[in-house]
Amino acid sequence: MTIETPETDGPQDGAAQRLSFPRQHARTQRFSLGAPRAFTVAPDGSRVVFVRSASGTDRTGALWVLDLADGGAERVAADPRALLDGSAERLSAAERARRERSREGGSGIVGYATDAAVELAAFALSGRLFVAELRAGTARELSVPAPVIDPRPSPDGRHVAYVSGGALRVTGADGEGDRALAAPDAVEADTVTYGLAEFIAAEEMDRHRGFWWSPESDRLLVARVDDAPVRRWWIADPAHPDREPASVAYPAAGTDNADVRLFVVGLDGVRTEVAWDRARYPYLARVHWSADGAPLLLVQARDQRSALYLAVDPDNGSTRMVHADEDADWLELFPGSPSWSPSGRLVRIADEGGARVLAWGERPLTSPQLHVRAVLDVTEDSALISASAGPGAADPEIGEVHVYRVNELGVERVSQEPGVHSAVRAGEVTVLVSATLDHPGSRVSVLRDGKQVATVASHAQRPGLTPRVTLLEGGARRIPCAVLLPTGYEPADGPLPVLMDPYGGPHGQRVMKAHNVYLTSQWFADQGFAVVVADGRGTPGRSPAWEKSVKGDLTRTLDDQVEALHALAERFPLDLGRVAMRGWSFGGYLSAMAVLRRPDVFHAAVVGAPVTDLRLYDTHYQERYLDDPRTSPEAYRNSSLVSDDGLVDPGEPHRPMQIIHGLADDNVVVAHALRLSSALLAAGRPHEVLPLSGVTHMTPQEQVAENLLLLQVDFLKRALSLT
Repeated sequence: MTIETPETDGPQDGAAQRLSFPRQHARTQRFSLGAPRAFTVAPDGSRVVFVRSASGTDRTGALWVLDLADGGAERVAADPRALLDGSAERLSAAERARRERSREGGSGIVGYATDAAVELAAFALSGRLFVAELRAGTARELSVPAPVIDPRPSPDGRHVAYVSGGALRVTGADGEGDRALAAPDAVEADTVTYGLAEFIAAEEMDRHRGFWWSPESDRLLVARVDDAPVRRWWIADPAHPDREPASVAYPAAGTDNADVRLFVVGLDGVRTEVAWDRARYPYLARVHWSADGAPLLLVQARDQRSALYLAVDPDNGSTRMVHADEDADWLELFPGSPSWSPSGRLVRIADEGGARVLAWGERPLTSPQLHVRAVLDVTEDSALISASAGPGAADPEIGEVHVYRVNELGVERVSQEPGVHSAVRAGEVTVLVSATLDHPGSRVSVLRDGKQVATVASHAQRPGLTPRVTLLEGGARRIPCAVLLPTGYEPADGPLPVLMDPYGGPHGQRVMKAHNVYLTSQWFADQGFAVVVADGRGTPGRSPAWEKSVKGDLTRTLDDQVEALHALAERFPLDLGRVAMRGWSFGGYLSAMAVLRRPDVFHAAVVGAPVTDLRLYDTHYQERYLDDPRTSPEAYRNSSLVSDDGLVDPGEPHRPMQIIHGLADDNVVVAHALRLSSALLAAGRPHEVLPLSGVTHMTPQEQVAENLLLLQVDFLKRALSLT
């Protein structure tokens, strides 16, 4: 099996050099294509498995193996083009929805799972099931009912479980003995699935799985999801009136969620329901099952102010409480938390004493100097975590995220170079992924006992521009900011019109010490703007108090954009008479709010896929910040852009606004943009609306992504009288 591998991380060919940045940015999917990702390390330290496409413009991911015993040689374990005989990939509606939830824009092998020894990998292609023998480098198809979703080998490598037709099924790794272990009956068929994550779990909880193997490979934990209580929304494609609208079970704030249960299912099909107080704790947020202890659940109350850590007896389905958490605002969820240590201690991330710490049993192992973000691996000797500077740090290390090794003796930083780092570890081998300001993309180092023994090549294209960025804190609140000026700008050129370019809300840190995150901002700067990126209150990575200060009032995020702008104007050549904002999703919401609520500061806005009536966004996200709209209607009205009565508290004068929204968006539905447009029209406020037919929240289409940037620049120059 062969696959072409172009020169690694070097100069691009002439055609690539001649492409405009918007076209190159779109064609490379933000320069992510060709970069290695999804790493798995074999426990014996012999190999590293990962996904990578063949070039910086190739969307088709292949499965690769780095053989450490062979001097770090790379080889292909599975080539989708060969396995599909060159035919086009076809995805089921369920698989497309799953990829939308995970923001996956690639094709081919986009994900995989392995057995415990990392000898066997399973993956789906075009709804078909394939396995790869990772030592031998061979791959083959298993004949099973299609379409296949999320296949996962058992830890011993003898079976593969997967979801098809809403049923959790299992087959032998040799393709024999395929059967359904849990399937909807005739009554359940339209609304029930086994083994899949519900919308809320995948979109908001970062739980994309619905089944988990036992370490003994003899049974599984399987989620049963019933969408019957959830309201149906209909998403049509106006460009194709002959097609039926798609039905979407969307749990808007204040409405019913899906009913989620959990079962222990044996390979013989015997089911035992796991019991906990689902009325009080309806959210199944995390499931962990390892050889280090009983199955471990994290369940949340609907208001997300309380949560239980439960150990499951898989023989009878009973649970016992291991730990309980409460918070006056909300309890955040974290990657890799909770889990067991090999000695049976609960490992979790907790907010204690104003800091976000790693807790080992009941003892915190980190101090307020660190803000813990994820648990990457746990052994008897240590935990590997990612963290940024905490509220007690002497140096704020603006935009940096590092990898640390933590144990009862102290904390050791694994990553050294200033930047954004993450890691995967098994045994003595760590794969360290590092992004820095002075190098495009990410570099991947393989460490054994802390020493580099190999690297993983990237085939991502080099961008045609280099960000000119200054990182600093602005205003009395010390808001993390990035400022970008045009390439070649000199002070004698005079003050520049300003483009604020934030996300600015929960779960969206934009000020990062990494090269590629500023490429689009620099391109806008090179069109004649001073671009400002500000991470105000509500954004992650600083402290629990910083994140939770938006509880009950999301308009505080706009206050911080204003504070940052005015503070930076004292140090940079900013023309405060020509200030615009652009953004997508929460950033689009923030941009619209800027010109509606503070037209004295902001003079134009590009509003991409905005949430405008917060009652129309989902339960787990919106109720976390504003509680239930049935009991807190004023909080929703105050933070929304529109209400049943039209625009909410608009200021004067009216400012130009360009509204962009994908008509196929099932996360922030286009109703948000349409309601904003209708309210603006009713108020006599001219604006532009750009509907994108067939486009979801991701906008992955190359031509769409390219032209969106060009149209935004054209609008901003017109709106600020720059042309």
